[in-house]
Amino acid sequence: MSVQQHAGFYVAGLTARTNNAHEMSGKGKIGDVWQTFLQPNMAVTIPNKIGVDLIAVYTDYETDHTGHYTYLLGVPVISTESLPAKLTVRHVPGGRYAMFSSERGPVTQVIPELWQRIWSMSTDELGGRRAFKTDFEIYDQRAADPENAQVDVYIGLL
Repeated sequence: MSVQQHAGFYVAGLTARTNNAHEMSGKGKIGDVWQTFLQPNMAVTIPNKIGVDLIAVYTDYETDHTGHYTYLLGVPVISTESLPAKLTVRHVPGGRYAMFSSERGPVTQVIPELWQRIWSMSTDELGGRRAFKTDFEIYDQRAADPENAQVDVYIGLL
């Protein structure tokens, strides 16, 4: 884990409102968002994108990690103009983020394991108090094979 300062950026993609209890019970919406985004290769149709990495954004927290939040899967964009109407745009604010890298393995296993570890960490272990404003995951070339992926998770800090 390291604490890093990040500049803000915009992400355009698809969203769902969910919570961690639903996601852990198998009744979640995140898998559907991935399927809907990846099946028609929606990333190709998004104008003004920066690079090829997928970004998953957790935002609009109701409370903390036990409440509802908005999940967005998309790509970073340099401009929010001319985006298809079906897409949602969220701004990932600049600020301090604790960065964690997952273990390498099946993405459906290593990501939930990393989040459970993060949820159990103290403020000192995180490098600060969680903001519960915006967190994000970066799916870069290390996540190209979903059966042997490694993903970076950024936790917004106050």
